[in-house]
Amino acid sequence: MLTRVRRIRGQVEAIERTLNVGGEYEKTLQLVAACRGALNGLMAELIEGHLRIHILGEGQQDLASQREAVDELVAVVKRYIK
Repeated sequence: MLTRVRRIRGQVEAIERTLNVGGEYEKTLQLVAACRGALNGLMAELIEGHLRIHILGEGQQDLASQREAVDELVAVVKRYIK
């Protein structure tokens, strides 16, 4: 996740540099869209981790139905975020 955060930081810094030099709006919009995609990916990863730890419980025996429910919810969240 730290790698993702560092990549996002780099994207935000690129947006700032483009705005500082009065860059093209098209390029700036592309940078913002890429940053948004990276943030959405990070959010999906955080939600999935939260569900797996707090719903399934780390080190606890879980039911197949619980794993299936978490997998389905994670898939829905990832589709929604995209």
